[in-house]
Amino acid sequence: MDNALTAAQFQASDGVGDWRVLTSGASAWFDAPSHAAGAGLVRRAAGVAEIDLRADGVRVHVGSVPLTPVDVAVARAISGVAAELGLAANPAVLQTVQLTIDALDPAAVMPFWRDALGYEPEGDEDLVDPLRRDPGIWFQRQDHPRPLRNRLHVDVARPDALAATPAGQQRRRNEFYATLADAEGNEADIIPADPLGEAEDWRVLFGAMAFYPTESPAELVEAVADLADEAGLPLLVDLRPGGVTIDTGKDRWTDKRFPDLARRIQRAARDLGLTADPARLRFVQFGIDAVDVPQVRDFWRAVLGYDCDPRPGVTDIYDPRRLNPPIFFQPMDESEHARRRQRNRMHLDLFVPDDRAHARVEAGLAAGGRIVHDKRAPFWWTLADPEGNELDIAVTVGRE
Repeated sequence: MDNALTAAQFQASDGVGDWRVLTSGASAWFDAPSHAAGAGLVRRAAGVAEIDLRADGVRVHVGSVPLTPVDVAVARAISGVAAELGLAANPAVLQTVQLTIDALDPAAVMPFWRDALGYEPEGDEDLVDPLRRDPGIWFQRQDHPRPLRNRLHVDVARPDALAATPAGQQRRRNEFYATLADAEGNEADIIPADPLGEAEDWRVLFGAMAFYPTESPAELVEAVADLADEAGLPLLVDLRPGGVTIDTGKDRWTDKRFPDLARRIQRAARDLGLTADPARLRFVQFGIDAVDVPQVRDFWRAVLGYDCDPRPGVTDIYDPRRLNPPIFFQPMDESEHARRRQRNRMHLDLFVPDDRAHARVEAGLAAGGRIVHDKRAPFWWTLADPEGNELDIAVTVGRE
């Protein structure tokens, strides 16, 4: 493409100082004091961008691969609207968490994950969420077998999940979930969704969610924003081509005020002539096994910039803006020496702005991590937590 821009060229363009290239396309975060304040930007940008509305701001994503001058113009215009509305950009908070799976035969394991998560292929090596809400997966070839169980696994909750589990090695199953493994032993816990009482449009998948297909999302988003602000409950409201996802975030549906808010949102959507499609819903999180859970948890909290769940006995850490997946930690037996020594076949990737990568590396080191690989710095570092679970910190700018 003659007018294609590299990530560096895009970021060097006039008027896009609010924006950063993380993986594909470019993103900006604008702080906002309420859902309703952010919804003003949604109304102006809907149709030209993917938008994630939160109680404290808005993430906007434009473009794909490659970026072009058209994307520069769109980004510049959105920044102008945000400035008119008094919404300040905060690019330092932008990040994307993804999953990488090492496999002896990537083509043999990809179908399992495609079916388990309801993802779609993107090229020969990647699977992506069709709604671009949940983390993508990259498959890379490994040279030598690592046959023992990973210390990292994936939880995925979907409607009717247990009735349509993918072909794979079944490890455990009960009435609540099934643990399945792909052809090389990488595990996923598959969890079905539950209905939410009288709010028929909603499903509980760790959080309560509803999806409404619509080509005109702004009116629904504004109604949801007003209702959420009135109730004093933070929501995740994500706009994608073809529809709007409304989500409490993990476990926040248990607030006693939420069922009434869910019914009011459902009524507002139906008044707009919308019909929910629960089949589009999904929840993804990662679980890490550790001998010293507090020590390992502290590394991941620091390097990802996450917050700790304050509830007693809960090990979760979460993205404070609920834009990336939660991670929870569960104890493993110290006597599993061979499994602890084996390098995992799964690891997480953290894509950050090019001007924030060094700070994330330093945060990880200060929290007990170590550098495993830095020959490709400043574009890519591999860090390990105190027990050897790996994280790649990566930037896109300058790698083209």
